[in-house]
Amino acid sequence: MNKISTLLVAGSLVAFSAPAMAQDTGSFDGFRIQGVAGYDALKAGSSVDDDANADNDQSIDGLVYGVQVGYDYDLGNAVIGLEAELTDSTAKTEFVNGDFEGFGFGQVEAGRDLFLGARAGAKVGPDLLLYAKGGYTNAKLNILANDGTTEYNEDFDLDGWRAGAGLEYAINPRTFMNVEYRYSNYSEGEVDFDGDLADSDRFDVDLDRHQIMAGLGVRF
Repeated sequence: MNKISTLLVAGSLVAFSAPAMAQDTGSFDGFRIQGVAGYDALKAGSSVDDDANADNDQSIDGLVYGVQVGYDYDLGNAVIGLEAELTDSTAKTEFVNGDFEGFGFGQVEAGRDLFLGARAGAKVGPDLLLYAKGGYTNAKLNILANDGTTEYNEDFDLDGWRAGAGLEYAINPRTFMNVEYRYSNYSEGEVDFDGDLADSDRFDVDLDRHQIMAGLGVRF
């Protein structure tokens, strides 16, 4: 009788644990929010790069950090979604070995960066998503320049596009982590003047941005 009771209890535990284990499978569906951080590098594009001076790479780099929100649709073996991101960066010009990395503008500090886009991916495992992304990006650069008479401290407002790819791992149905690489190119800009002055006319720029990011987030 004791053996029969033991078997019944064991069978009941297996029956109840099976659904619980199934619920632990990762999810890629619904609203998500995450913190992101990583390496940020901005460089003058190929059309304006100072290749004649090997000591001047016209680049700045630093830490990028911010928050991302999105909504995903799990289609079975594939996932599609929309996302928006707001980040800031510590990248700025500096002197390297006595050489000022002028960046083509003057003294530069990277400011906030906005991204609106979409992503699509394929499940390469029950809890692992391989995805690509793309969309619109708008960045700010704080520029300190001097024309010999007047010092200017203004924001450059830059428009461009972004493309990237990454891996996302569903730790459980509610939490996830990911790593990704993305490239941005900014091709148009304007000067945002302080005070009552109107913004400048649009002008052409050529600026490349490379970022390696990691994120940790939750789904709702």
